[in-house]
Amino acid sequence: MRATVIYGERDIRLDEVPNPVLSTGGDAIVRVVAACVCGSDLWPYRGVTPTKEPHRIGHEFVGIVDEIGPDVTTIKVGDFVIAPFYDCDNTCVNCVNGVSTSCLNGGWWGSNDQLGGFADGAQGERVRVPHADGSLVATPVQPTDDQVPGLLTLADVMGTGHHAAVSAGVTPGSTVVVVGDGAVGLCAIIAAKRLGASRIVAMSRHADRQAVAREFGATDIVEERGDAGVERIHEMFDGVGADFVLECVGTQESMDQAIRSARPGGMVGYVGVPNGGAELPIKALFGRNVGVNGGVASVRAYVEELLPEVLSGAINPGRVFDLQLPLTEVAEAYAAMDQRRAIKVLLRP
Repeated sequence: MRATVIYGERDIRLDEVPNPVLSTGGDAIVRVVAACVCGSDLWPYRGVTPTKEPHRIGHEFVGIVDEIGPDVTTIKVGDFVIAPFYDCDNTCVNCVNGVSTSCLNGGWWGSNDQLGGFADGAQGERVRVPHADGSLVATPVQPTDDQVPGLLTLADVMGTGHHAAVSAGVTPGSTVVVVGDGAVGLCAIIAAKRLGASRIVAMSRHADRQAVAREFGATDIVEERGDAGVERIHEMFDGVGADFVLECVGTQESMDQAIRSARPGGMVGYVGVPNGGAELPIKALFGRNVGVNGGVASVRAYVEELLPEVLSGAINPGRVFDLQLPLTEVAEAYAAMDQRRAIKVLLRP
């Protein structure tokens, strides 16, 4: 089959690789219907995270189950399934506690699993899923083609944006600032609106993303950054800042922006993958009673909650895919996101 392999900085190729095979009993083979490029994939693409040797890449996919192992009980051949951006059994103590990204038996796509098999990267034609009953969520009906983009966001960005809002503790009637206008930040706007925020500020400098932010529920746009951005946010909210700030980038600058935009006693929910040595200013947090909560989003725990709203059209997170390409053009998909010509690119094998 064909699958995406990263060889080094800005070197993405579509290679012929071995077909996945069932090997451990509880696994499944999923034929990918749609995958995508994530903002976090750009760190190795740009060379920020070094690539020591060529390896499979991609961690967001939806598809049709082609085969199941003899121990699989809840997933059936022919099911349309959503896979979170990681593998988990959904039964260990960490999964039960809502932190399935720390599954004691889980792992990551594009790597060897703990059971002696290989979990294929998502940007390919098929994926072996080590824990089919734990990781995969079957949709109640076969979705239409138009519903596929929204379902794909449940593999990562919609669940991650939701995690930012939940981690911050967004409440009805509250004020929210979202730092970051990528796919996660835009989905965080949907999440804040779902949780009842009365005013939602999107910090964005890009007209196309501002338009999506407004469509998703942003009431205000702030283009300023740094000290000017903090001052603008304070001016908008009683001179003190917003109740909740959702950090969806992962740099030192974005975290600083988020913390200083929160009011005394406010909370920052952070989900941006940290790069570039981002650190927390404990003294500043202490002095203003600002809390910080979040981390890698356990999106598997959110799929069942969000799925009905995607299928009904109550929320439309699939709008973040403003470019769709065939898998054969995966290198262009990475370039388009790297150059900010696309918010997020959907790949069709």
